[in-house]
Amino acid sequence: MKKLSVKKEHIREIFRSFNNLNVLIIGDVMIDSYLWGKVNRISPEAPVPIVTVSKKERRLGGAANVALNIQALGANPILCSVIGVDHEGLALLDLLKSQRLSQKGILKCRDRITTVKTRVIGNNSQLLRVDEEVEEDIEPSETQQLLTLISYIIQHDKIDVIIFEDYNKGMITPRLISKVVELAKSKRIPTCVDPKKKNFNAYKGVSLFKPNLKELKEGLKLDIGGDNIPELQKAVSSFRVKQKAETILVTLADKGVITNSRKVKEHIPAHVRSIADVSGAGDTVISVASLCRALECKDALTAAISNLSGGLVCEQVGVVPIDKDLLLEEALKLDFVK
Repeated sequence: MKKLSVKKEHIREIFRSFNNLNVLIIGDVMIDSYLWGKVNRISPEAPVPIVTVSKKERRLGGAANVALNIQALGANPILCSVIGVDHEGLALLDLLKSQRLSQKGILKCRDRITTVKTRVIGNNSQLLRVDEEVEEDIEPSETQQLLTLISYIIQHDKIDVIIFEDYNKGMITPRLISKVVELAKSKRIPTCVDPKKKNFNAYKGVSLFKPNLKELKEGLKLDIGGDNIPELQKAVSSFRVKQKAETILVTLADKGVITNSRKVKEHIPAHVRSIADVSGAGDTVISVASLCRALECKDALTAAISNLSGGLVCEQVGVVPIDKDLLLEEALKLDFVK
């Protein structure tokens, strides 16, 4: 990071400019449902704890959490996803409405259910998670409906960046990826990806590809530790060239991030923080990185601010969007900011 020198006013201008951006988020949405309670005894029916529920909560999850982060950063998110024609689908639409998020990119499919992840928490510890979901790919006809919807949004809204938020729930298919990337290139819209294993190699020609270390190792069948930065950079460079990706940003948890493009190969160490919960950190990192990409920030600067944002949300318990003012305050303290 020695080569990078950025004025404080430039950082402030970047954060102000977030407010002018429209972001299309394509990905799997879900409801994160919580049952909170106390455990005082074991069930007489089976050796399991009995949770006396004191609070129920439903939050937007998956790609919708990326939308919440984009919104928290001051930009305008447009979410494009698939839900079921069911009670949970209506509940998700209500949650979008209460957060003032647009529903125009949401496609309702009769043969699918809305994804819900229910966490049972007793005495502040998670005891059980119940997933209601379908993981098979959506039908070709539904992919076509999504493509028509995405094309319409791109034609009628000024889209500054597209995010693929893949949770392996079957909404994002190889055909959807290739068609959207092709359309984005024709409109000169950058494409950013938060991948999962199934479609890992399907994202050809994207602007920014952001796996975490586990996803990178699974996707490339690597056996390299997060502290072996030279070998990681070598593997990432090879993958970047093969995929024709412009930049790859890999999050390494407590080892920070690496950024890899044709011109820049940097490792940015993590900031020392008290980690409370890593949930949702990847959603925050892709949100910040995508907005920086839309503003054509330098790769090293994008990586540094994104790295910072991931660390900040890990200090909070549960999945929470980034605090923009706090992120700006911390970004102004980075050692290369003058």
